Amino acid sequence: MAVGQREVPRAAVVTRRGSSGLLAYVRTEQARYGYFFILPTLLYFCVFVAFPLVFAFYLSFHNWNPLSDQRTFVGLDNYAELLRSESFIGSVTNTIVFTVGVIGLTVVFSLLLASTLNQGLRGTGLFRGIFYSPVVTSFVATGLVWLWLLDPGYGVVNYLLGLLGLPRPGWASDPAWAMPTVILTFAWREVGYFTIVYLAGLQGIPESLKEAARIDGANFWQVFWRITFPLLMPTTLFVMVLGLIRATQISFGLIYVMTGGGPVGATDVIVLHLYQQAFEFFRMGYASAVAYVLFVVVFAATLIQFRVLGRRTEF
Repeated sequence: MAVGQREVPRAAVVTRRGSSGLLAYVRTEQARYGYFFILPTLLYFCVFVAFPLVFAFYLSFHNWNPLSDQRTFVGLDNYAELLRSESFIGSVTNTIVFTVGVIGLTVVFSLLLASTLNQGLRGTGLFRGIFYSPVVTSFVATGLVWLWLLDPGYGVVNYLLGLLGLPRPGWASDPAWAMPTVILTFAWREVGYFTIVYLAGLQGIPESLKEAARIDGANFWQVFWRITFPLLMPTTLFVMVLGLIRATQISFGLIYVMTGGGPVGATDVIVLHLYQQAFEFFRMGYASAVAYVLFVVVFAATLIQFRVLGRRTEF
């Protein structure tokens, strides 16, 4: 700038260029501040999500013990080994049983409780809080409480069964009852969350449709199966997809506390198998391969759910 010339504000220069220049300047400033505000989230995503995903995929083709500096490239050997491993195949079977049982119980009881709460009875708000309270309870606390309730020797449940003259199972310590025990406990914790989801779906269905069906002579079950349940298909799809993801990924804490994968591997699911390989045997490459196989299985099952249920769903 020459001596004696007055500095012209930047905004004034932009204004002289016309409205298009001003608009471009405003958008540039907005983008600059937008990038500034999303920077913490972007850094978090890169450090704790993107990098672990890429690094785990890289490790799945190597043998690596984190206590040593050696990292040997083995190609597809880790994937070939897990497909031949009887323990991994058993964990896959247990995961399927666990997931199907949890989703089945969750859908049935969540829909039942949501339909009851949707009747407009007194104290609905209180019962919503009661049903949702297990969701905010930690898995460790949930597992310990249910272990005490289901203790074969002095548990409350077996005590009541004994008073009724019924058999008293070994629950978590019995290979035949261990899987039903963790399924019931996990489903009990999940029902409250999905009850709220179903309740939101039920309240979004117009009452005029139900009234029209009742005027035409439809009874309660006909209204439910012909109107309510079909219109709840988007909600049911959401419940099943999210239930699948939660059952296969966040069930580790509960199963680890209650059974540790036993007895005799009866509750050894994939996430527990992955944990054991990574942090007990320090086979990080093999554990990474297990993680990616789990991802592929969950992704494929989710696509199947969208393909099957999506045909009957109108969004």
